[in-house]
Amino acid sequence: MIIFRIDILKALKEKGYNTTYLRKNKILSESTIQKIRSKDTSLTLKNLDVICEMLDMQPGDVVERIEKE
Repeated sequence: MIIFRIDILKALKEKGYNTTYLRKNKILSESTIQKIRSKDTSLTLKNLDVICEMLDMQPGDVVERIEKE
């Protein structure tokens, strides 16, 4: 199972990117923001790449795979 390692929206906010900015500038769609809020990890690789670029992180810093319980 893939989970988020970090609170993505909090990390983006700390870098100066709030959700209004992300939507207005078409960086992330509303549906992608809602997925992140609900901890739904079914993001596209393109969205993961955008998030990693904005946070200056690697994908493994943002998500991780854990064994199902």
